[in-house]
Amino acid sequence: MAIRDILIHPDARLKTVAEPVADPGGMAALADDMLETMYHAPGIGLAAPQVGVLKRMLVMDCVKEEDAPPRPMVLLNPKIVWSSEETNVYEEGCLSIPEIYYDVERPAEVEVTWTALDGSEQSERFDGLWATCVQHEIDHLDGKLFIDYLKPLKRQMITRKMQKLKREKARA
Repeated sequence: MAIRDILIHPDARLKTVAEPVADPGGMAALADDMLETMYHAPGIGLAAPQVGVLKRMLVMDCVKEEDAPPRPMVLLNPKIVWSSEETNVYEEGCLSIPEIYYDVERPAEVEVTWTALDGSEQSERFDGLWATCVQHEIDHLDGKLFIDYLKPLKRQMITRKMQKLKREKARA
């Protein structure tokens, strides 16, 4: 397992629609790397495009309770098949847009189908933080960032801040 570099916005790969995963069995090493990267960051979700792999794959673990066991999940080719009318607002952040947080409104519950690493078809209904996280990560697979839900001026301000951050990191 290895911790991978996380792409920082703006990067064209973050705005690219990811390709479907054809061979679930060939994704195990990437899944391990992504989970290790996500936990190390620390974060609760990570999509393959964020580590420069343009495949429809995400990992997440929204368990926050100290004494609860972790619940790492790997979703290949995830698809939202149902969304609730009711919405929730969560303050979202993103590992590709460090230290920036804004409220985003999304469906409160979603049902998602996906392929597991063993090739089996899975389905689960998510609510609360899990619902927000899975929607946020599926957006990444479609080339969409949480700041795309914000007003243009705010988005431009964040983009300029991230460009400055990237320049500073390049000099370091």
